[in-house]
Amino acid sequence: MALKIIASMCTGCSACEPECPNVAIREKGGTFIIDPNKCTECEGQFDSPQCVAVCPVDNCIKAA
Repeated sequence: MALKIIASMCTGCSACEPECPNVAIREKGGTFIIDPNKCTECEGQFDSPQCVAVCPVDNCIKAA
């Protein structure tokens, strides 16, 4: 499974990018996207997805 950043909700703050242990998040067009091939939802590494934990916008990052 992978997570997805809702582009219309993303403020481009970049808080999520450095928190991803899989380097699955990158900037594109002023917002951020998650590479579904790299995203593991932090399973086996953390109790919850780190990008969701640091995102200042509620429900901006959801299951794809």
